[in-house]
Parts: sequence; C-alpha cells; structure tokens
Amino acid sequence: MIPCSTLLERLAAGNYDERLRHIYCCDDNGLPGVRERVRAVAEGFLTTFSRAEDTPVGLFSGPGRTELGGNHTDHQHGRVLAASVNLDALACAAPNGTSVIRILSEGYPMLEVTLSDLIPDERERDSSAALVRGVAAKISSLGYTVSGFDAYVSSNVLGGSGLSSSAAYEVMIGVTINHLFCHDALTAVQIAQIGQYAENVYFGKPCGLMDQMASAVGSAVAIDFADIENPQVHKVEYDFTQSGCALCIIDTGADHADLTDEYAAIPTEMGAVASYFGKSVLRDVSEDEFRASLPALRERVGDRAVLRAVHFFAEDKRAAAEAAALDAGDFQQFLRLAERSGHSSYMYLQNIYCSLHPKEQAVAVALAVAEEALGGEGMSRVHGGGFAGTIQAFVPLHRLADFKARMETVLGEGRCMVLNIRPEGGIVLID
Repeated sequence: MIPCSTLLERLAAGNYDERLRHIYCCDDNGLPGVRERVRAVAEGFLTTFSRAEDTPVGLFSGPGRTELGGNHTDHQHGRVLAASVNLDALACAAPNGTSVIRILSEGYPMLEVTLSDLIPDERERDSSAALVRGVAAKISSLGYTVSGFDAYVSSNVLGGSGLSSSAAYEVMIGVTINHLFCHDALTAVQIAQIGQYAENVYFGKPCGLMDQMASAVGSAVAIDFADIENPQVHKVEYDFTQSGCALCIIDTGADHADLTDEYAAIPTEMGAVASYFGKSVLRDVSEDEFRASLPALRERVGDRAVLRAVHFFAEDKRAAAEAAALDAGDFQQFLRLAERSGHSSYMYLQNIYCSLHPKEQAVAVALAVAEEALGGEGMSRVHGGGFAGTIQAFVPLHRLADFKARMETVLGEGRCMVLNIRPEGGIVLID
C-alpha cells in the first residue's frame, strides 16, 4: 500500500507512465486521459470517504473481455478463446477497520455490504451488492478473514456492451480482497471461479466461466473447461498489433432487459440433449452418437435444441483451431474460422435476435451493415451472449475510418468502439 498523497505526486511526475501505457495500450496522445482517470479515482476515494491524504491505498483493476471464439461453449465444459481489453473497472481502495464493505461507483449510490451476514439476499439479486457479497462469501469460505474496506470505482466497461462489465467488476473486487486480506494468495483462476460463483449464486445469472477467466487471466487465452474445477489455460502468443486489423466492438443499441430467459434457454436446451445420453454437459457426449440419434432427439428435445447442439460440437473444435492458428501466426486462418463461428451462431445457435420480439433485430442489421462495409475483407460476428448487445469485427486498417462511419450512420454516433487486447488481466495496478 502507498500513501494516497505519494501516489498522486508520483502520478503527476510521470512515474507510472510506462505502467499505464502498457496496461491501457495507449500512446502519448492517450496517456493524459488515462493519467487523469487514475487521478480522479484516487481523489474520489479521499473525498468520498473523508480520508486523510496520507491514507495507504492501492489501485485495483478488472478488465472487460472480448470473446474471440467459442460462442456459448463454456457452460457445456467446452473450449473458448477470449481476451482482456483495455477498458476496465478501476478502484482505489483501503481497509476501513470495520465489518462493512463500502463502495461508491461513479454514477451510482453508495453500496454497503455487512460481512456478518454473507448468505444470498433475494432483495439484492441483479445488483452489484449481490456480486460483492458473493465474492466476499466465497473467499471467506476458503478460510480467509475478509474485513471491511472502502473503495471508489470508475468503470468504462459499459453495461450491456458485450464486454462483460459484471466480470470486470467481480474480478476487480476479487483482486482487491485478495490483496488487502489474502496476501495475494489466490490465483487468477481462483478469482475467476469466485466471480462466477457470485454471479451464479448471488446475482442469479447462470453464466459460464469464460468471462471471468478472460478478465482475470488477461491477454488472449485459450481455455479448456473439460475439468471445470481445473480448467486448462493457455496464453496465446500472438501480437494483434501486427495483424493489420483493428478490433471493433459495435454496440447495436438493443436492450438486454427481459432477455435472461432467452440466455438461460441455451444451456438448458443443450443440457437436455446431453441428458438424453445420461450426461450433464455436451462435452461428455460422443458426437458420433449424437449424430446417430438425431431422429429420436428431435422428437424428445425439439429441433432448436438439436441445432444448438450441432453448433456446440463444431464451435468447440473451432475455438481450439482458432487458438492454434494464432499460435502459428496465421491471422487469416483465424479470421476464416471466426467468420464460420458467426455463421454457426446465426444459423444453429440462433442467438441473433429474440423470437418473442421479431421486429427488433438490431444485431442482424448490424451484421448486415458490417458485412457490406468490410467488402469481403476482415470478419464480423455476434459477440458474447447474443440476442441484443454487440457484434465484433476485425477491420483492415485501410477500411477502418469508412467502416466506423458507416456503422455509426446506421446505429448512432459512438456505437463503434476501437479496442486493444490488454496484456494483463485482473491486477494490482499501483500499490
């Protein structure tokens, strides 16, 4: 921990500039904005909690994530390819000597979680308080003594952006508690699992582990969830700055509200197919046996469940092939595979628009506009959960300005975000 006044002095003197450039993937033009955000978070902590300027503090960061391959495979113990991005939930925090966690996130009221009661609270479901309580509860169950702390949080991972603001927040909280009270004993994989637990059990969303894992581990990672308790994580050795393409995440403007049932139906229907074979997840089902059983499966679980299983078997193998292509430095092969992933999600997984609202097809419109704007180069696909939210595109640099303009003409100004793959995941940024 470092006195907040010292942190601010060193920040102003440029002592952290190299660290900030590295983590936020910024050049000299972007650095002042990053430096100012860090300053505002530190000063926000002092003002909000009326702390002395020499209070020892730490800065903690949980990044958003982008899914590169493996759309809806993680909850079936499949393989995924994902990466952290240079947007994050950033906190300035310090112990407060009480049994209460107090967090003020910019734009939201103060959140308080009492550590004497860590059982799930139905009144907190779908809230940040549920995530904090869930993370604290799980870490406590591992034998660590979690005490109260104050945190001032700034997040530029917009909710509903498809970049998993919830995972970024969970990882940031996990990293904070790990550093303040666990002597950094928890691994990145454990922090990811703790975040998933909080989201599943306390927040009430049946998510897989990909989001939290990509945020916690960082960079581009290939993850195999065959053993869900001990997922195999492989950092992909590829420098995306050498690809000749920009990573764009396009916000379609569609609303995620009331779509929980649509998301939940995907693992439920895949699970129904697995159950037919006496298994709990599709990763444990023989694809040959699945193919041979199609007539009976159609009658038992319905055509949509069958098609979603078709997607899983192909997507699971494709995610591994995408990682292998990047490891080999073959970015064009990666693009071809990623494009097939998008087609499979559209045709078989069917997570492009909600069947209950057929007039609202913003993701489909965005994909159509992106395909035309790319002119046969690059790639575009649905990003993340689907139904609403975002699409992803790798855009050749010579097309970037035109691509961005065309997407924003249809969807609105500021809807096309140009991001970078962040080299580190959940971290103690400054201590």
